Amino acid sequence: MKRIMLPIAITGALLSFVFGQAQQESVDSKSEQEVRQMIEKYRAAFLRHDIPTLEKIWADDYVFVNASGEVLTKAQRLANLKSGATTLESIKEEEKLTVRVYQNSAVATSRVTIKGQYSGQPTSGQYRSTHVWVKGTTGWQLVSNQLTALSAK
Repeated sequence: MKRIMLPIAITGALLSFVFGQAQQESVDSKSEQEVRQMIEKYRAAFLRHDIPTLEKIWADDYVFVNASGEVLTKAQRLANLKSGATTLESIKEEEKLTVRVYQNSAVATSRVTIKGQYSGQPTSGQYRSTHVWVKGTTGWQLVSNQLTALSAK
């Protein structure tokens, strides 16, 4: 009897592990799709100069590191947008967006071509973009993003 119970217990543990993994993958897949949708909403809001939407997307402690290495807070970015110092004409994704989910946070990376201006300075070129998203009580919010200028090849 003991010999039969051990394989049943092991099989049960394995099934529980596999089922748990499948459930987590399903949650991660759903979260990944939600983050992808938020990124599209973010890009559209930025291009439309939709400040109320950006205020909701950016977390209160949001931080942006621009291609020059300057660190800007949510308040500073909003001021730049409201003054017209920051405007984007286009954001074109140049490669497949990668989203990795870690429970209630996600990291998204891509390569984009941007045309417009940041903080009053003309901007045009390709950039590596990294976004850090966190899911809270109000949904997914952007807590940080960084642009790194790519040299022309």
